[in-house]
Formats: sequence, structure tokens, C-alpha cells
Amino acid sequence: MEKSCTLLVHFDKGTPALANEIKEALEGHDDSAKIDAMKKAVMLLLNGETIPKLFITIVRYVLPSEDHTVQKLLLVYLEIIDRTDSKGKVLPEMILICQNLRNNLQHPNEYIRGVTLRFLCRINETEIIEPLIPSILTNLDHRHPFVRRNAILAVMAIYKLPQGENLLIDAPEMIEKVLSIEGDQSAKRNAFLMLFTCAQDHAVNYLLTHVDRVTEWGELLQMVVLDLIRKVCRVKRGEKGKYIKIIISLLNVPSSAVIFECASTLVSLSSAPTAIRAAGNTYCQLLLSQSDNNVKLIVLDRLQELKTLHRDIMVDMIMDILRALSSPNHDIRRKTLDIALDLITPRNINEVVLTLKKEVVKTQSGELEKDGEYRQMLIQSIHSCAVKFPEVAGTVVHMLMDFLGDSNVASAMDVIAFVREIIETNPKLRVSIVTRLLDTFYQIRAARVCSCALWIISEYCLSLSEVENGIMTIKQSLGDLPFYVASEEGEEKKSQVNSITVSSKRPAILSDGTYATQTAASETVFPPTSGFQSTLTSVNLRSLLLTGDFFLGAVVACTLTKLVLRLTEVQTVKSEVNRVCRQVLLIVVSMIQLGQSSFLPHPIDTDSYDRIVVCVRMLCNRNEEMKNIWLKCCRESFVQMLVEKQLRETEELKAKALVSHAQPDDLIDFYHLKSRKGMSQLELEDEVQDDLKRATGEFIKEGDAANKLNRILQLTGFSDPVYAEAYVTVHHYDIALDVTVINRTKETLQNLCLELATMGDLKLVERPQNYTLAPETSKQIKANIKVSSTETGVIFGNLVYETSNVFERNVVVLNDIHIDIMDYISPAVCSDTAYRNMWAEFEWENKVAVNTVIQDEKEFLDHIIKSTNMKCLTPPSALDGYCGFLAANLYAKSVFGEDALVNVSVEKQADGKLSGYIRIRSKTQGIALSLGDKITLKQKGGPWSSKEVEIISIVELATLHPKKGNNEDQEKECGRREGLPQTFLLLKW
Repeated sequence: MEKSCTLLVHFDKGTPALANEIKEALEGHDDSAKIDAMKKAVMLLLNGETIPKLFITIVRYVLPSEDHTVQKLLLVYLEIIDRTDSKGKVLPEMILICQNLRNNLQHPNEYIRGVTLRFLCRINETEIIEPLIPSILTNLDHRHPFVRRNAILAVMAIYKLPQGENLLIDAPEMIEKVLSIEGDQSAKRNAFLMLFTCAQDHAVNYLLTHVDRVTEWGELLQMVVLDLIRKVCRVKRGEKGKYIKIIISLLNVPSSAVIFECASTLVSLSSAPTAIRAAGNTYCQLLLSQSDNNVKLIVLDRLQELKTLHRDIMVDMIMDILRALSSPNHDIRRKTLDIALDLITPRNINEVVLTLKKEVVKTQSGELEKDGEYRQMLIQSIHSCAVKFPEVAGTVVHMLMDFLGDSNVASAMDVIAFVREIIETNPKLRVSIVTRLLDTFYQIRAARVCSCALWIISEYCLSLSEVENGIMTIKQSLGDLPFYVASEEGEEKKSQVNSITVSSKRPAILSDGTYATQTAASETVFPPTSGFQSTLTSVNLRSLLLTGDFFLGAVVACTLTKLVLRLTEVQTVKSEVNRVCRQVLLIVVSMIQLGQSSFLPHPIDTDSYDRIVVCVRMLCNRNEEMKNIWLKCCRESFVQMLVEKQLRETEELKAKALVSHAQPDDLIDFYHLKSRKGMSQLELEDEVQDDLKRATGEFIKEGDAANKLNRILQLTGFSDPVYAEAYVTVHHYDIALDVTVINRTKETLQNLCLELATMGDLKLVERPQNYTLAPETSKQIKANIKVSSTETGVIFGNLVYETSNVFERNVVVLNDIHIDIMDYISPAVCSDTAYRNMWAEFEWENKVAVNTVIQDEKEFLDHIIKSTNMKCLTPPSALDGYCGFLAANLYAKSVFGEDALVNVSVEKQADGKLSGYIRIRSKTQGIALSLGDKITLKQKGGPWSSKEVEIISIVELATLHPKKGNNEDQEKECGRREGLPQTFLLLKW
């Protein structure tokens, strides 16, 4: 078996001359030279080098040295050298060291005594320890606490040896006596730890004897007391009561670390409401008192666990948790809001909403840089509250509508989305919301927010006054017609910019959440148009149209058309309807003329032009069938979308509720039937051995045996003298290779070494050592590789060995191991707004053409979802029906927290084949490139060779481009690809 290494320091391998230099330096009288020589010797030994006859030199010239640094390095050297032979017996020359160690234990300098005692804690050879026991025990009464605390640790280490109980029979009684008279807190902690580890009954007896003074003990000792209580209560559950009293008394100590551990211990030992409430209050107290953001995040995680297990108790603490919003860190604020939203009930909803409203008001000051982002989080939280409890919607919707003109577009979009949902789900608020929206429409400056607001106006302006006000508001926002004026020479020219002073009244929100009216004078600057003279208060739609945003123009045309169609239902005077219709037609036609003119740098796009033309036709020919589609079907689709959203949320809640924390076939732990030294199930859960085995692939259930066989990769051919195969296990950031090597020859293979190299963001942790392989025998070689990003990586290498007859090295080239990106990503869910924001922000895009034999669009989409292990965010209702075209959004997250976005756009051609593109966007180049390779391989469904994979990677790299013109990463990637194997370079050229 490989020897365990507690310390690994990289050091370049030395030459034989270096060994001679070390020996000469050690034989000299210069202490600084000896220190450098000892450091070099230690690092060479740590890296596997052997320096013969160095031990005798050190015994003769280093042992007598009085320098403290030399003595410390000497102890490090003695720790790493082999002290036993191949049979496990202590080497005879170690006797020379015992006398020196005894002298150090009796040295007048306390530092020499302390480091020597600390060194003895790591010695397992009884033959070396036994003669030193009397000297160790005398240090228990030393005047200096540094010596005493290390002497206690040395006694504990000796007592834990296989023969330790025979060497120190009365050690627990001796340490208990030391504990009763010890004054130093660190030494006292070590003494109690020794009793806790080696003689638990003595530790319990001491604790119960001095239970009244536990709160006066030091922080270190109190932490060990909590460890003892946890261990005792797991074995003796009937005695929990007296120990929980000790824990509750420790909740009042000044140490934050002890308080935190007390709360964690209470939660693990008891589920009583009193204990859970005490733990929750402690966490809330730490949340406010600690200034470190990392500590606050850890405490919030504990509160999240408490909320999951004891929600009814945590509901009463929601206001204490919300006090953490005072932190300027957005991660803390976001996690606080997530916890609080799950604790809302009809009893506390009003208090929570009032608190959130006050926080929104605070963000209006603009003092902090990220107030807009925080305001967006608050708006989303208020939105969730209003959806769960519609009775509070009326108290917040009007306040939030003041932020429709927010400079943070994402925040304004959340507000308008909230308004759109509330106006449908709360019919009683529709009139007031429409009135308020028409009054504040002039404040909106973002095109996306304007589009959504216009849709609300077109769908929910139902009465005659609302329809007329809606049309008037839009006309005022568009300004005077025409949008441009041609000069006498036939050229379109711009006039001077017009500006007027506008006096407007708008409500202001005071600190207590009430409204007040304020009057403000502002200067409105109009867009440059020829011959434009106006005194309108706002022309926000006009300014957006003159920037070339004709998608918004199409929305304006559709909104005006719907309002005219609704006017025909509520207006009895036909002449008035015709007058309004003529005005709307003039506006719509003017937008078409603006789009087709050379006044703007970009003409109107085809889609917007077609939509506006449809509006013109509808206004000229208003038949009932088309009127029904415009006024009813669109709104019915929105209602269906809301219903599906609610169904999805309900299903997610039901799925979470059905998650079982215990399987029917789990083993039952009868801890009363176990021996005293046996471990209960709770103690087994604290161990990490099984987790490590699962991570490295060693722990496999019976049903997974077949799965393991499927993951075995053949590395060499059957005709090679050395056969090798590997089992690859990918576990988050680690890749474990378990390579089986078989010697198929009749000769002994010497210095057999597995040489590995990686391509991609993979890093080999350590270099496997050399082995000697007998004829027709096998060897298991393990290798660990670290992963730093989500990218398809390649592991390649050789098997190098020597034979006894031929002194040259033989090399067997191994097959490449391709690490699949699918092992790193998993399906995830995000909101439509978040998806669109990420799609706009991410830098890297990979465009893959559809090339498949599948002829059904939905079947092809299901195949892509299954192949990429992603989640389809497009609802099933949007994919129903048949129109020959399909568009869907897919989303996944990697184990490194990276986002992967995929848009599938497929169209069925006349010949039955599918055409279109699959677009991949990500923040990093690795995901975009690797996921593109995966889709290219899987959309056909056929097997590909490794060479074809590499050719595809090169082709995909040529099409991969940064959205924002960042070519440095692309050049680096091309340079990295130059390191491909020679075969692939030839294919590339």
C-alpha cells in the first residue's frame, strides 16, 4: 500500500552533487548553512528521493546543535524518514535518537521541550516511546503552559496507541488530577479533550461535578464540552434533559462561536418547540450582531434548514429575520427574502408587506450604487406576496406603479409584469389600476415597459371613458403629426431641438408609506424633428419611435386598433367612432411613412411592417370574426398562461412535499442492541468514509454493478504486451481514474509508470509512482484529476516500462479518454425575465445548423432535450398544435454555477425535412463550444470516432464568436488548440 503523506511540498529533483553539498553543509559549523541544508534534505525526502548515509551525518553534526531552528528541522526530518524496516521492526539506529529526545525533554528551554513533545504525538513506534515516558510525565508539572499543554497531548497520543493502555495504565486519573488544578485555558482544554477521547466516563463525571461553572470556562473548553454532549446524548438518549440544560445555559456566554455551536447542538438533539425556538432566536441574534458577511450567510443557511424542518415555529421569527435586510450585501438580502417568503401566513402578511414597502422607499434615495438591483428584488418579493395573498395587492400595486419610469429597466419590467398579473387576477382593482397607469404612462422611458403597458391599456380599458382616455394618452405620447417634414428640395431635414418647461404633479411616498402631492418643474427636450412645435407634457413614445424602434411602433398600432374596435362596442355615436378611426389611421400610416423614409438610419423591419399593415386593414374592414380574435382570443391566451403558471407552481410544491427522507428498504438501526464500542447510525452519518468511497467510485450498490461495467474504457489493444482499462468516476470537481494494468508477457516489467496528460480545463493532481509488475499479474493504479470549468476535456497518455533484457524504455500509447460535459450540467429552472436578461448579456454564442433524419419537430425537440440533459422552459401549451414551425428555450446549470442557454428554432420544409438552427449562449467559451459539439454529435444519433470529434471541435471553434467583440479569448483558445496531437493537426491543415 502507498504510504500516507501528511505534508507535500513541491521541490525540483536534485542531482548527486546536491546530496554532496547537503552533506558538506551539515558537517560545517555555520548554523545558517545547516538550516538551508536541512530544508533541502527534507524537501528531497518528501518528493521521494533517497539520500544514503545522511542519517549518520545528521546524528554526528546536527544533533548537538543548540540552534532552535535546526532542532525544529531535525524533528521534521525524523518525522518523515522510515523508522522501521520492511517487517515493521524499529531500525537499530533509532536508538541513537532516543537519548537526544530525552535530553530535549529535560532541556532548560521551554520551546525545545514543547516542540519535542509535539513531535512525539506523531510517533507510533512503542520502542521509541517507552523509554521516554518518565520524561514526558515530568513535563505535566512544568512551570510554562506551552510545555504542559503539549505534554497532555503527548500523553493522549501514547494512550491511543495499540499498547498505550499498558504503557500508561493510570493516564486518565493522572490527567483528571491535572485538569482539576490547571489554570491555563488551552492546557485545560487539552486535558478535557484527552478524557473525552480516551476515558469518556471521567470527562462526564468532571462535567457534571462542575456544571455550575461551565459558563465561566474558556471558549476552547466549552467547544469540547459541546462535542462531549453530542456524543453522550447519541448513546444515552434518556439523559438528554440534564445536558440540554447545560446547552441552554451556554447560550448566554459572550463567545459567538460557542453560541452558534450551542444552537446547532440543540437542533441535532431535540425537536421540542422550546429548543427549536431557542436555536432560532440565537441564529437571529447572530445574524444581527456579526459583521462578517460569510458568517451571516452560514447563519442564514441554518435558518433555511430550520424553516424546512420546523416551519410552524419559525413563522413567529419572520420579522427578526427580515432585520437582516439592513445589510448592504445583496447575497444576504436575497437569501433573507427567500427565507421570509416561505414563512408568510395570513397573520403576518400585512407586517411583511409594510416592511418591504419601507425598504422600497429607502432605495429611492439613490445613495448606493446597486439600489436598483435591490429594488428589483423587493418588487419581486412583493409580487410573490400579492400572488399568494390577493387581499394585500391593492395596498402595494399603486405604490409600485411609481417605479414604471425607473432607470433600472429590469426593475420597471418586474413592476409592469406584476401589474399585468394583478389586473387579471383581481377584477376589483382593474378600474383603479387602469386609471393610475394612464396617469403615469408619461413617466415610462423603456421600450419593453411601454410595450407591456400598452398591452394592458388595450385589454383592460373597457368603459367609454377609459377607451377615450387611453387613445388620448397614446396620442399625447406620440406628439404632433407628421413625425418628419420634407423640405422644398425634396430632402428630409431635421430642425432645431425644442425644449419646454413642464410643471407636473405626482404623488410622493413618505417614510411611513403614506402619500403626499408634490409639484416639480422639469425641462422636456423633444427629439429633433422638422417643423415640430408642441406644448405636450410628454412624448416618450415619439422619442422611442424616432430611434428606430418599430417593434414598439407595431405594438402602438395594435393597441390603437384594439381600442377603436372596443370603441365600436361602447360608443353609440357612429360619427364619433369614424372620427377616432380616421385619426388612428393617420397615426398608423405616418409610422409606415417614417419607417420607409431615409430620415432614420435603419428602415422598418418586415415583421413590424406586416403587423402595422394588418392593423390598417382591420381598421378599414371591421368584420365580426376578426374583431372577436383581436378582443377575446389574445386575452384568453394570457389567462391560460397564468393558469399554467399556477399549475406548475402547485405541482412543484406537491413534488417537494412528496420527497421522502427515508426509503422503505433502509436499514433500521437498533442502537440498544449494539455493543458499547459500537457506533450508532447518527455517528456513522458523521463519518466521511462512505462519501469518499462514493466520490471515488469504490462504494457501489448491487444494482449499480452493471452500470460500472458500462463505464469501463479500454485503453490498450488485446495484442499489446500490457493491457490497460480504466473506470472513470466524475464527482463534481474531481475525476477519479481507476486503471487496471495487466502484464501479459512472461517477463518482469520494471519501472512501470502511467504517464497522463490533459487537454482542456483539467489538471492532474499528482504523478503516479513507478511499479514492478511480475509476469501475468495485474496492478490497480489510481489517478486523480481536478476540473476547473465545464468543458469537454481529453485525457491521454502512455504506459512506460523497462524489461530485464532490454534496457531501453518501451512505450504503449493509450486511447484517449473524453470527459463528457453531460457529467457537469443538470436541468434547471429560471424565470422568463431572467432567461432573456442572460441571453442579452452573455458574450459567447455558438450556432449549430439542424441536420437530422428526424422529420417531426416535437420528436426532434425531445431528442435534443434528452441528449443535452436540459430543461425545456417553454410551456407545453405553447408547443401544442401544428404549424410547421417550432421554437423552444432550454436551460441548464453546471456544478460550477455556470448557466447554459439553448434556443431551438426548427422549420419543416416542403420535402418533409427539418431545417433551422440551435443557438447556444453562455458566459464562458467552454460551455458554448462543448455543448455545440455534443448537439452536433447527438442530433444525428450516429457513432463518431475521436478524430471526427476533434474535426468538429475545430469547425465549431471557427464559428464560435464573442457577441461583444472580445477576440482575445478566442485567440487564446486557438492557441490552445495548437497543442492537439499531431494526427489532429494534420487533419486540421
